[in-house]
Amino acid sequence: MRRLVRGVVAAWLLVLALVQVVGLVLVWWIFIRTPHGQVLDASVLRAAGIGRSQVADLVDTLLDAVSLASLIAATIAIGFIAVTRRRYRLAVVATLLIVGATATSRVLKNIVIDRPDLGIAGTNIGAPNSLPSGHMTVAAAVTVAAVLVVPPRLCSLTAVVGTIYTALTGIATLSAGWHRPSDALAALLVVGVWASAGGHFLVRAQRHEPVQEPARPHHHTVAILALVGGALLAATVLTIGLVDHAELTPPVELSTPRLIGAYLVSSA
Repeated sequence: MRRLVRGVVAAWLLVLALVQVVGLVLVWWIFIRTPHGQVLDASVLRAAGIGRSQVADLVDTLLDAVSLASLIAATIAIGFIAVTRRRYRLAVVATLLIVGATATSRVLKNIVIDRPDLGIAGTNIGAPNSLPSGHMTVAAAVTVAAVLVVPPRLCSLTAVVGTIYTALTGIATLSAGWHRPSDALAALLVVGVWASAGGHFLVRAQRHEPVQEPARPHHHTVAILALVGGALLAATVLTIGLVDHAELTPPVELSTPRLIGAYLVSSA
């Protein structure tokens, strides 16, 4: 019975990875290859300039924390935690998750994806492609890897703190004008693909080992994070449906209230 359950979980994780790959392709197509998607992204990028000077110091501090040195230090620390707990598979998977997701985002952004000129004023055409966001990838990958390796009693706290940190990093990249909303979303999907694939490997590798239930189940934490995320997603979709229109209004012609609304929606 337990082997059957593990088989179902492994299959679910594989399906989840494939679904997120499809989601990544859709984000690329909608927000880079279609005029409507480019306008939506560019509207938020333009809105980020409103009041940027008031939050510049805070944003710079948050984004400066994400560097190559900090990434290496975090990866070493996560691997060390797993090794000291004698969870060697976790050490390998967590390290590959961080390195693989970061490398994937870099390759996609710098080599694979380009942003075509669709002839719409104010969509910052000519700027280099910025999808997926490297900062968002690092923040999300480190969070997921940390949840994998910490002792069970710390999983909930790590998940909540990591989620908040990742969300703030994404909002900071918008506020700084470094990234469009689709860049952050694509980064989350990249990390999700690697996390699902890593989880699939772990479940398959442990199919002959006895099941160990966590000392403290984390159902409440999962439910809270799912409800908050679902509520924000529902509010975002509803708001877009109410304020978005079929016609393409160049970002340079949008009023300040609509720009602010676009920024709030993208942050959610």
